[in-house]
Amino acid sequence: MPGFFPGARENIAVPDDRKGQIVFKWPDHEIRRFTHAIVAPDEVAVFMYQGQVKGTLPPGRHQIDATELPFLGIFADALTGGNLYRAELYFVGNREFTQNRFGGKIDSVQDPVSTLIVSLRVFGDYSLKVVEPANLLVNLVGTVDVTDNSAVTNWVAEQLLKVLRTDVTKQIVRNGWPILGLAAYTEDIEKAIIELANQQLATYGLTVARMGNFTISLDDESQKRLEQFSKDTAYSRLAGSFQGYAAGEMALGAGQGMAQGGGAVSPAFMAAGFGLGGQMAQPVQAAPAPAAGSGFPGGAGGGYAPPAPAPAAATVQCPQCQATSPAGGRFCAGCGQPVGAAPAPAGPPVAPGVPPAPPQPPAV
Repeated sequence: MPGFFPGARENIAVPDDRKGQIVFKWPDHEIRRFTHAIVAPDEVAVFMYQGQVKGTLPPGRHQIDATELPFLGIFADALTGGNLYRAELYFVGNREFTQNRFGGKIDSVQDPVSTLIVSLRVFGDYSLKVVEPANLLVNLVGTVDVTDNSAVTNWVAEQLLKVLRTDVTKQIVRNGWPILGLAAYTEDIEKAIIELANQQLATYGLTVARMGNFTISLDDESQKRLEQFSKDTAYSRLAGSFQGYAAGEMALGAGQGMAQGGGAVSPAFMAAGFGLGGQMAQPVQAAPAPAAGSGFPGGAGGGYAPPAPAPAAATVQCPQCQATSPAGGRFCAGCGQPVGAAPAPAGPPVAPGVPPAPPQPPAV
């Protein structure tokens, strides 16, 4: 073959073990005339000279010869009679590169429902496609052999997170999206993120084709706080007020502790279990006015009379351990078992206004 250099490579192509690269740079900058460049169906070959793209080759088998590829004349070496082309040759994959992971903290936002400040995070994967190989080489990759795709995919992942930080926060504030219900808006968020991210990636010849396993969630602490808030809100609504809910929670805890023999709760909390719920539910009673002639300052009747002794507190005896407890309590203060109401006084009932019968003499 005229002008063909002995020892020249017959074919130039991406090695089998490098076909997974987004960008592969041919290591030899001296490309001999009449060799063949084999471009795979999912690739584009790009010739660069002094940092500028001078020509591209579509998929197929191409002979490196200026008579067939006129732009090669720029690279022709005059000292070799045009039998050597000095240029940089890149093979750029233009298929979808899938299963690229991304994720991290988005931002701290205020939940429109609870007004709590919570931290959001996102996880997912995306597929990447090169749409303008020349822009990728000139604006992002440069004149290096990108042996590891993470140099490109990690940078794209950072752009996705940057868009998420601004757009998701804006959507939550503008639309009042509840944090615990964000899963219902995943499709809308995903669509908006792809559109906004591709606006930034266009300069670099890249596009995010699709996203998968896209999830926005709360960190563990924020999730726990929001769930507790939702529970308290729902139960307070059922109880009529938060105070009523809190009293019910305390009484329930006391009852559970006493069901274990009282060992799980303190004596003060046990006492709360006997009467706190009822006391909180009852209105405060006003003190009775002083009776006439009682000697109360300002009362009628003149002189001083000592106050009447306070009535003894009513108690009830436990049928299990015989201990006494305040009347009206549901559980024994000694053993924690249920107790009944205090027994009624002995004797037949007396009708109002009827004097009691005189005592009968004992029978002889």
